[in-house]
Amino acid sequence: MREYFMKTKRIGFSKWKVTDSDLAIQLWGDQEVTRLICAKGRFTQEEIKKRLQAEVFNYELYDIQYWPIFELATKELIGCSGIRPFNIEEGRWEIGTHLRPKYWSQGYGLEASKAVIDYSFNIFKVNTLFAGHHPQNQASEKLLKKLGFQYIGKSFYEPTGLFHPSYELVAKNRLV
Repeated sequence: MREYFMKTKRIGFSKWKVTDSDLAIQLWGDQEVTRLICAKGRFTQEEIKKRLQAEVFNYELYDIQYWPIFELATKELIGCSGIRPFNIEEGRWEIGTHLRPKYWSQGYGLEASKAVIDYSFNIFKVNTLFAGHHPQNQASEKLLKKLGFQYIGKSFYEPTGLFHPSYELVAKNRLV
């Protein structure tokens, strides 16, 4: 049975383990999930393996990751949501959420992101959260604005080769 270190009304947050290959494939092997986060639109099996390793490494090094999230009612993988290093020297961490398509447009992204923001500022003591999204991802733009993130310009995102709209949420200015 999966252990959760944090829960919301509908979501359980767990931690990626090296043995979670099947879950990683369910998430990052789905082209609908990856089409806006990498230039090719899909991850290879090797890229999925490296992504999982990176999440495990981030937890070992920093006690954070884009944690796997599960629907409490069904125990099914919803996706992942969390933070990762962005600019540690400046106290900036990147927040991100990747959801499986069957969980889109049901409020899971908002619910998970609110929990991650609360954890980041109150438990992990982050100063600033950074977020960006693919220029075509209007749902992410809407979510970030709803969460109180402020637009700061466009940043080049190497995995897509595009300039992505970028946002910040500073601890002292947060809405949620």
